[in-house]
Amino acid sequence: MRQTGKVVKNEAVSAWGNRLDTLVENKLTLSHDSAELHLYETFQQAHLIQLRFNAPVMTSMLSGRKVMHLREMEPFNYQPGESLLLPSDRLMQIDFPDATTDEPTRCLALTISDEFIRETIAELNEQVPRVETANEWQLDVENYLLQNDPEISSLTDKLIRLFRENNPFKPFFIKNTLRELIVRLSQTQVRTGLLQQTSQHINTNRLAYVVTYIRENLTRALSVEDLSDKACLSKSHFFRLFKSELGVSPAQFILSERIQLSKAILSNPTKTISDACYESGFNSLTHFSNAFRSIEHICPRQFKRQLFGLN
Repeated sequence: MRQTGKVVKNEAVSAWGNRLDTLVENKLTLSHDSAELHLYETFQQAHLIQLRFNAPVMTSMLSGRKVMHLREMEPFNYQPGESLLLPSDRLMQIDFPDATTDEPTRCLALTISDEFIRETIAELNEQVPRVETANEWQLDVENYLLQNDPEISSLTDKLIRLFRENNPFKPFFIKNTLRELIVRLSQTQVRTGLLQQTSQHINTNRLAYVVTYIRENLTRALSVEDLSDKACLSKSHFFRLFKSELGVSPAQFILSERIQLSKAILSNPTKTISDACYESGFNSLTHFSNAFRSIEHICPRQFKRQLFGLN
């Protein structure tokens, strides 16, 4: 790794409690048999700082903003709530346009051995095979950018705590948390592929076919029995596989899709709350309002008012 920065002679303070040797990418490294956790802090603006690792790496933004320059990708803003998977020895060039002593940029880089990833994925495929036997669980680390879901955010926070604590069970806890993180990342990639590239899989994956059917019939009553018949699976088998690959139950997925449709309808200034309710498959304004609030944390009327800047 190559990095530049001035020797610290001001009041910058590390959040991790380690010594500050530089204002740019000051690093604390913590080790485990199968992984290393690197915690970085940057306290001043910098450009095209080079960084690479000798193992597959997951980076996650904790605070501040970076601009990432990666091979075969346009430069992009990298912000909290996002993670990036990269293969071994992939060069990163990084800009820190906003970093200051008062508002530093902080991120983590978690390297995991190839062997540990392969063993975890192999065990996952053996114990919880995917719906289609032609498809297997895998972990794509080729410049893979993702939005952290609550589970992945929770696991990264847990790993920071575990790596830093003094506990005789620490290696055991870290190993199990790493395994769960690998599985969650693989699930996220499969789910993203099925939901965002559904048409590409509709003829080869029964869940992709079911997702398409749900989206085309949101205003109809959709039961698990009907959906499992579409997938040519038993009700219990369909429910288990749907949840393992998409991360939610069929009912939760249908509800989420209906709320997304209702938001699109509410974005039309000529449409009312009632229009959004019934045109997105709800048969009760009360149920619609409660469901909308549970997912969006705001009621439909407030959403529409904010959308159009109304008081």
